[in-house]
Amino acid sequence: MTVPYVPTLGPVRKDDPVHGLFEAVVENAGTGRFLPWDKDQRWFDTKTERVLADAIEHRPGLTLIPTLAERAGGVVKVYVYGTAMDSPSRGADLARKLVAAHGARKARIVHFLSADQPDAHATGGTRVQFKDFTDGPGPAADTPVLDYKELPEPERFAVFAELMAGDGFAFLYEQMQAGTVGPVLTILDGDTVAGAIGPMETMGDAAGRARLLPQYFGVLPHYRGRGYGRTLWRAAMHWGHQHGAAYQLLQTEVGGASDRLCSREGLASLGYVIQTEA
Repeated sequence: MTVPYVPTLGPVRKDDPVHGLFEAVVENAGTGRFLPWDKDQRWFDTKTERVLADAIEHRPGLTLIPTLAERAGGVVKVYVYGTAMDSPSRGADLARKLVAAHGARKARIVHFLSADQPDAHATGGTRVQFKDFTDGPGPAADTPVLDYKELPEPERFAVFAELMAGDGFAFLYEQMQAGTVGPVLTILDGDTVAGAIGPMETMGDAAGRARLLPQYFGVLPHYRGRGYGRTLWRAAMHWGHQHGAAYQLLQTEVGGASDRLCSREGLASLGYVIQTEA
């Protein structure tokens, strides 16, 4: 494995019990249940992506693990674990075959590049970032950050959420109104919610360690370049450390603002995830 990544679960720590995690997702396939450490249970009632165990291909140097996600008309993904040049094309062949067999709408492949590859090879992909809280949370935020519930006019967050709907904040705002998620940290520019990060939540992993879960994170376009993203990020890291998180794993768009911020803040790259149409 060039990147520690488990189908239907996402990125994991390098020293996690990876063999056991693979076995667990295969055994759980088709049950609709979430594994206890599956972060997706925050958002859905049932697990809709399952491993197609009968179609797994495993040979020396190459393993292909297909999954079927039942949302959006059905999406077949083939996770490709192999370093040979033709590994992705073999994954694409299997994905196209399974799309026809399952009547799915899309076929995709997911393959991986090690962290020592240049960013140019991972254009359009995501970088797996690792934050270790062993040495503390890092620098403190240098500007006041407020929990959404502490805003003088909480309804102003609705305006921010609508403007940032493409970054998932409209969906998040619905969850916030329903009271189903943890705190959301915000930063104000005058009376305007200029940026936000959240929900702030931890969950135990397969080894029993607490991890800070990935957040929605964004700053309004005309307020960027003022350090608000860095301030929110540092406040979030302090929240995670104060609430007992041992680490955080997240994926950032290669070359994007969050990617650059994480690099500047000292997060370790565990490699790249490339997802393409088959």
